[in-house]
Amino acid sequence: MGIITIERKVLEKNDEIAALNRKLFKDNKIFVINIVSSPGSGKTSILERTIEELKGKINIAVVEGDVQTDFDAKRVERYNVPVVQIVTNGACHLEAKLVKDALDNIKLDNINFLVIENVGNLVCPAGYDLGEALKVVILSTTEGDDKPLKYPKMFMNSSVLVINKIDLLPYVNCNLDVLKKNALQINPDLKIFETSCTSKEGIKEWCEWIEENVST
Repeated sequence: MGIITIERKVLEKNDEIAALNRKLFKDNKIFVINIVSSPGSGKTSILERTIEELKGKINIAVVEGDVQTDFDAKRVERYNVPVVQIVTNGACHLEAKLVKDALDNIKLDNINFLVIENVGNLVCPAGYDLGEALKVVILSTTEGDDKPLKYPKMFMNSSVLVINKIDLLPYVNCNLDVLKKNALQINPDLKIFETSCTSKEGIKEWCEWIEENVST
């Protein structure tokens, strides 16, 4: 009972700060997504293709979360967009307070689209609200088609599923129809995109969806 009580208090405090973040985003008219996935799904590559497609159309900033390094932030920096690195020093997820502190380093009045790239993990980040408009879960075809059934909470708490690395489908043990069926079984309201960062297939459709949400 003690462990449950402590966890509840931690989440309640996190939710309080997330609510403050959400109000800040709303007041500044910023569309915010929290990108979650397992390691190696292609989160940062998707982010790079997204910036390439949307830069000059909308104003983008990035908050990068990583367990130990700033490698991903350095990749994003090359595109000359504001980026803040959060190193969790071993923690498996971002928390609302970390995001709140990171926002002090971004001029929010110049931004209308913020991407929070969470730590690579399909378990811990599922339960933490950061103040985002919605969670986007990225799943690569190399991970197989049963991930939604193994990690249902993440797919239930996400609004969008991006199935990445579809160019590798001929070479991996993944049935795209089964993958989508499994995901929609967990969350029938999931919006699904199919992408390849190599061929750029599906990137345009994904970015058009972002533009629509930024403009509303």
